[in-house]
Amino acid sequence: MKRLERKINIGISACQLGAKVRYNFKGWDMLGYLKREKELFIWHPICPEVLSELGVPRKPIRLVGGNGDDFWDNKAIVKNSNGQQVNHEIIRGMTESLEFLKRVKADVFIYMEGSPSCGVYRTTLKNSRLGKPPGIFGSLLLKENIFLIPSSDLQSPIKWWDWRRRMYAYIWLKEQNFEKADEIYEIWHTLKFLVQEINRQNADEIGRKLSMLKTYDFQKRNEIKKEIMDLLRKPSSTEKIKNMLWKNYKYLSKKYGLKSEKIMEPSELRNITHLAEEVLEIEKLSNLESLSFGSSPISIMLKKD
Repeated sequence: MKRLERKINIGISACQLGAKVRYNFKGWDMLGYLKREKELFIWHPICPEVLSELGVPRKPIRLVGGNGDDFWDNKAIVKNSNGQQVNHEIIRGMTESLEFLKRVKADVFIYMEGSPSCGVYRTTLKNSRLGKPPGIFGSLLLKENIFLIPSSDLQSPIKWWDWRRRMYAYIWLKEQNFEKADEIYEIWHTLKFLVQEINRQNADEIGRKLSMLKTYDFQKRNEIKKEIMDLLRKPSSTEKIKNMLWKNYKYLSKKYGLKSEKIMEPSELRNITHLAEEVLEIEKLSNLESLSFGSSPISIMLKKD
């Protein structure tokens, strides 16, 4: 059982922590969905548009001529709803926001999807359109080793569990330095079932690359590390979670005698809430017995003061 022994620093769009800093004075407390679990983390709220000195309330902004990547390449501009260009203000606010996250050593950023600033995979909330992703701040975040989570997924117990387990694995892997030649094999043994669940084809390719490593090639090991980290950013699916849960449960049951009446076979019908209860149950039982649960191989255990 591998563990993180510190509180994780999480940056979050301030409007998702309840601060009424949206252009229209709105904000939502998305952390309420995490209940007591939110106490495991240190939170760093930030609003890039407020740091751009646009104020509250303010005219909504939009990208013109491209997406956030294009903006930083000087191929797109940002205008407010009055048609006023605010490039200078946005550049200052977005870069200051990123510097803030670096200063507080943020491991993670929870962003508001649909925002032209913080959005990563969509930059509008209108209908089902994606807008012009990534957003301006989202573009900067994608270039950093920061684990990104859409705030809307905090509402779903199973989606949050999926993000949380991959977040732990991502941060744990990022902190591994490969001081020993065989360390990468131990790391892969810890994470491979989770990576296989996310993308079996890519996981098998990583396994083949590892089998071909003959000497201590630090550069090649770091390339493989980045491959794994990139895969850990990607969500799983309900079907994959069910199948891998059952596979890991049968293994733990047969080898260590771990039992739970909550666990259902993949073919049995259940709702999302029950599935979340199942994975949390096995997580809890595995932690109590110091067993490695392949679906969620990294836990957090804070040191007592």
